[in-house]
Amino acid sequence: MTDTNGTAEQAPGQQEQSEQDARHAAVAAHPFVAVTIQSTGIHPSTGRLVSVDAVTFDADGEIGEEFHAVINPGSDPGPHHFHGLTHEEVAAGQRFSQVLRTLDRLIDDRTLIVHNSPRVWGFIVSEARRTMNAAARANRSRGRGRGRGRRRRQRVGHVPRPAAIVDTLASARRQEIAFEDTRLGGLATALGIPDASPVATVDRAQVPEEETSREQSLLLIDVHETLREQGPLCEREPSELRADRFGLQRTHVRVDAVEAPRPHPNPGVYVPGRSLVQGMEVVVAPEIEMDPNDIIEACLREELAYSEKLTRQTSVVVCNKTTDLRGKAMHAVRKGIPLLSDVAFMAAVERGVTPAGR
Repeated sequence: MTDTNGTAEQAPGQQEQSEQDARHAAVAAHPFVAVTIQSTGIHPSTGRLVSVDAVTFDADGEIGEEFHAVINPGSDPGPHHFHGLTHEEVAAGQRFSQVLRTLDRLIDDRTLIVHNSPRVWGFIVSEARRTMNAAARANRSRGRGRGRGRRRRQRVGHVPRPAAIVDTLASARRQEIAFEDTRLGGLATALGIPDASPVATVDRAQVPEEETSREQSLLLIDVHETLREQGPLCEREPSELRADRFGLQRTHVRVDAVEAPRPHPNPGVYVPGRSLVQGMEVVVAPEIEMDPNDIIEACLREELAYSEKLTRQTSVVVCNKTTDLRGKAMHAVRKGIPLLSDVAFMAAVERGVTPAGR
């Protein structure tokens, strides 16, 4: 087929096949994509995305495509210092529906690299589903209205489909790397990557958000490459994950454990040196080397209770750190709740859990 100028044209099927071939070649050339986000809060259930930055790359760290967008969520963007964007910049941004198909193209079939996957992947999934639901409602409304069939249906894209998701923060913990600041810059500093300090400065506050977000994406690539050279990475398939009540994308094992009914009354705080007792409430801190799923599955198998939240009813906290405590471990010690390393906890399980009521 030729056009009026004699140039060969492709049939629709051929054009679609050519586009698919070109995309497959692009993914093969750069099979990884690093994504960083800015949001109005820490939980996808209550916060919204205000920017997303993505960079594709290969195993040698060579950059492929680059993408950045400011997102207008249509709601209060929150304070400037939290994400680096003014209200005016957010108001001038695109709707997520305008960028979702681009994100699909960049993320689908690639290995997605993020820092703190429950939060980052949680926001991406939450925004995608919110956008898709809005489009579905609009399409149903068009179908019921006058002039049915005359207006085009909205096609906004889908929840991205990465081949796998690598979490650099979780990977560093599985490798037992010592770091105090869990932000990407803090981990990079601990890994010896130069010029990676997470400390805020007046000069840095003057840098446009697009520039700082791109710096973070490139730093994420460096952190990923360093961790990959040092040991195993924490990698999940999207099918392993689902949203918890905060919209954070966690494993099915973890979410199911939180939602599971308590098998027995809580017998109280664990006494070091004695046996665990059925019904004891176990909290798993992030600072462990084992896969948390293994510990949580052991809890359910032995009829212990699992909780994400540490309270005075917590019986024991699984944590490998014993000094410079932060977060759950620090609060556990303050409340008089004992800590057990992941190895010690699993050994206690292997020795046998005392049945409830004894």
